[in-house]
Amino acid sequence: MSESSEETVVLRLRAAGCVFAEDEARLLLQEAGTAAQLHALVERRVAGEPLEHVLGWAEFSGLRIAVAAGVFVPRHRTEVLVEEAVVLARPGAVVVDLCCGSGALGVSVATALDGIELHAADIDPAAVSCARRNVARVGGQTHEGDLYEALPPALRGRVDVLMANVPYVPSDAIALMPPEARLHEARVALDGGRDGLDVARRVIAAAPQWLATGGSLLFETSEDQAPAAVGTVTAAGLQARVVADDERGATVVVGTRS
Repeated sequence: MSESSEETVVLRLRAAGCVFAEDEARLLLQEAGTAAQLHALVERRVAGEPLEHVLGWAEFSGLRIAVAAGVFVPRHRTEVLVEEAVVLARPGAVVVDLCCGSGALGVSVATALDGIELHAADIDPAAVSCARRNVARVGGQTHEGDLYEALPPALRGRVDVLMANVPYVPSDAIALMPPEARLHEARVALDGGRDGLDVARRVIAAAPQWLATGGSLLFETSEDQAPAAVGTVTAAGLQARVVADDERGATVVVGTRS
């Protein structure tokens, strides 16, 4: 049996604990141009690297998003947030993708709507570099810095849709995450502090200064965190609601400036 055959790759991936070994094998075979390249890709995957990092891209909202090593891999549950953002936005809207990682959320909204003004920002230089590749193809801009400090001051009071894919895993729970995330994604993209809402609180507190009238903030939480998050949104003067999708395991909190 050839080392480059699909069956051999499937067996190696299955032995390494890859649940969807057949699907992964097909993707790796498609990505590799030579047997040597395939061997290198399989070795990386067997060693525990996320498939998306090995391939160099992730599928999100039907798009191929470039994902570099160490950068947060967009989760399919977050497509619920994007879908809600598209409903709230309009062609020509000012859209901000905060804590953007690869920029997947902003690119998805820009692909769905014509002529939006897109800004994506992250504190992690590796994420910003990756996002720049993705966001440029839809005419957006990328910025590096800590939350709102990264954004151009001219956006203050003009943002129609503010998506913040904030980290919301409690610090003590990081050790319980799958190794693919815990070992291969930047901790700053995962760690939400003691109760998982530290970054969300900072985003919420300043959101009213950046949102246009009628503009909305959208961020993801766990189901258990949602009541506390809603309370914080309401205290900041925003009208709060929760969008839940049990099938995809998604909980999105929306805060709208009246």
